[in-house]
Amino acid sequence: MSALDKAKNKAEELGGVAKEHAGEATGDDSMKAEGQADQAKGNLKQAGEKIKDAFKD
Repeated sequence: MSALDKAKNKAEELGGVAKEHAGEATGDDSMKAEGQADQAKGNLKQAGEKIKDAFKD
């Protein structure tokens, strides 16, 4: 997994955290759900990259 991929995935995850908290603060359930989805997507991408790395060795 390249450092750039790691950074992009982490940024997506952290952006999701920010959206989720903003949704909670404003009472916007849609934004909160979107933030949770972004976090899940970032985590899945990281997991996929780790699996690819495991098979490269």
